[in-house]
Amino acid sequence: MEARPAIDDAALEREAWSVLEANRTGTATVPAPGLYPHQWNWDSTFVALGLARRDPRRAGEELLSLLTGQWGTGMVPHIVFRPALAESYFPGPSVWRSAGHPAAPRGVPTSGLTQPPMQALAAWRVWRHTRDTADREEADALVRRLHPMLAAQHDYLTSCRDLGGGGLAAIVHPWESGMDDSPAWDDPLEALAGARDARLPGEPSDRHPGDHHDRYVWLALRYRDSGYDGAYLRQDHPFAVEDPMFNGIWLASCHALAELAPVAGADPRPYGEAAERIRAALLERLWSGGAFQARDLCAGRLIPVCTVGGFGPMLDPGMPADRVAELVGVLESARFMGAAGYPVPSCEIRASRFDRSRYWRGPSWVNTNWLLRRAAALHGRDDLARRLGAATLRLVRQSGFRECFDPFDGSGRGGRDFSWSAALTLDLLADSVEA
Repeated sequence: MEARPAIDDAALEREAWSVLEANRTGTATVPAPGLYPHQWNWDSTFVALGLARRDPRRAGEELLSLLTGQWGTGMVPHIVFRPALAESYFPGPSVWRSAGHPAAPRGVPTSGLTQPPMQALAAWRVWRHTRDTADREEADALVRRLHPMLAAQHDYLTSCRDLGGGGLAAIVHPWESGMDDSPAWDDPLEALAGARDARLPGEPSDRHPGDHHDRYVWLALRYRDSGYDGAYLRQDHPFAVEDPMFNGIWLASCHALAELAPVAGADPRPYGEAAERIRAALLERLWSGGAFQARDLCAGRLIPVCTVGGFGPMLDPGMPADRVAELVGVLESARFMGAAGYPVPSCEIRASRFDRSRYWRGPSWVNTNWLLRRAAALHGRDDLARRLGAATLRLVRQSGFRECFDPFDGSGRGGRDFSWSAALTLDLLADSVEA
């Protein structure tokens, strides 16, 4: 089915639930039928965030399902494959070979990469929206079950991904950012030597929408062939980037872990201290010219392009007010919202690499709009939060639950009946009713 533009909130809500039911596979939700047939880390967590107050039990099941793929190292993979459809998506389990790694879960094929660590934030929202209801005991039990897994994820990032030594987690592949084709990754990818023509036999030639597919495959194979070794990442891996969105989400999840820790009988102090360290590192290492930029650790410099990821640190409620004011100024300027018909372009409009039609190089996305709306509300920017929410609902009313949207005319791009677009729409509708 394809969701149709809806005139009123009730119709839009019915369409959103229809999409989520159609995309459900037991306890998990696939991003889009046919196009993305497995469980993706970022997508599944956005579904849980969107359902936290509409169907908290399903939101909890979504998180638990994703975490069945967690490795013994604490790494939460970016894909958990459905065995019956294992090789229906490239790269599938035969490429990642997780079954041969001693830290990988037995009987659950996964990728060997991770994505932004947002699960603690989702767990906190489920708990927050049920703590004063009859389901409080069930929510507390969910926290007690999830907390050891979330703590292990946090420990993995701290011990294995601080490749720059400055307190931030590094992504080691663009897929780990969730914003796969962002122009922020162009320079590090183009610097890779010997990465051309790294296709595998039988690989679809048009699977990836960007221009760097050979490099994506080459990076994945190098990491796999190292045995997913942490020492290799520190010493030899040729792609390591400190991403402001990834780390902004990690910081927000540290705050969530601190609040959830007492429910699980754990000490909240380490997570509060970690949030302070990440904030200090973000400001010291990634702040430049009124915005946050990604840092290429291999080249030893900031990447000179501003993307929607640069606003990720606003998810920190402790971000200094003057920095928030500068970020909001950039967000509302002609570089982003000020010159677009619909928020928020995924790359600044004036950048030479901006492309309104290509994934993460220009289109607007419901998930990043939702994150920035949350960030605005955290810092008392209520008017900005209302505008982001209203404009995002206008997008899906006009074009349906698409994967992304043209930032100028609002037309849909990418996959149809996209799960996070539907789930986050339900959350936005709940806010519009409560407002």
